[in-house]
Amino acid sequence: MTTPDQPGQPAAEERLLRERLQRAGYLADADLATTVWLASALQRPLLLEGDAGVGKTALATALAQSQNATLVRLQCFEGLDLAQAAYEWNYGRQLMAIRMSEAAQNSGSHNGGSHDGTGRVRESDVFSREYLLERPLLRAISQSGPCVLLIDEIDRADEAFEAFLLEVLAEYQITVPEIGTIRATHIPQVILTSNGTRELSDALRRRCLYHYLDYPTLAREIAIVKTALPEADTRLVEEAVQFVQRLRREDLAKIPGIAETLDWVKALFQMRHTHLPEDMSAVLGTLGCLLKTREDRFVMGPDRLRQLVEGRRTVGVAENANEQAKVAA
Repeated sequence: MTTPDQPGQPAAEERLLRERLQRAGYLADADLATTVWLASALQRPLLLEGDAGVGKTALATALAQSQNATLVRLQCFEGLDLAQAAYEWNYGRQLMAIRMSEAAQNSGSHNGGSHDGTGRVRESDVFSREYLLERPLLRAISQSGPCVLLIDEIDRADEAFEAFLLEVLAEYQITVPEIGTIRATHIPQVILTSNGTRELSDALRRRCLYHYLDYPTLAREIAIVKTALPEADTRLVEEAVQFVQRLRREDLAKIPGIAETLDWVKALFQMRHTHLPEDMSAVLGTLGCLLKTREDRFVMGPDRLRQLVEGRRTVGVAENANEQAKVAA
């Protein structure tokens, strides 16, 4: 005989996490919710990998909102260095402190005071915590309350930055040579995202739990759109999502993600459509929401568009032969 899940049990906590994410506007499937819960329970970073637009960044945002936690985001890019990611010395304040000390010494000398050097600024005075500018990594481990650290598009940074990141991911600490090691007082939940533009190091992957986030199923994407745009007609949502699902199977340079689906349905809704219009020229005018390259836009003409709307992916030789046979009969 099975007993209902009690509060504090893994299954109950996982279900509660899914409910909180849903209230924050994010629909997570069971596998993703389990991985997110395990990352929190084990205090391990979570590496989310997948194509652009599948909801990796949105998960971190919803997770912070659902937990009433501070969201700290580090957007990675080529050439990202320590000063931009972790900390930087406030050289302006340090220089001001030195000049103020020198001015005080000079004033004391002119007033007949002795100048024995005791008022001189020591290195430890200007290289202290108060002169440290917090960048995202240091800001995250310095939080006194719940925090979600989003390291977005880690694959855009180089391997040298990955090597520095290992200390933060493994120990939740940052070593500053001038003052020592700064450890987290409240361990943040770390989410790393990657679009797979380059292979990440084994050392980084070993320190993280992993989940590959794929494009949603038809039913899940319909639910996502309905949650984000409840006032839209159900027929419009279903037909639009079915079209996008077919479109993703085309040979496109940039496959539309969930964000593009939402933009397109919002555009159709703003144009007062309750279903996909039969006039393909009306649909063509909205494709800028879905297709983001010149090449993709060029191949999607009215005829190809109608085929996708009607659910036909290709019109091959066999189909043409069947049509000709019907006409001859």
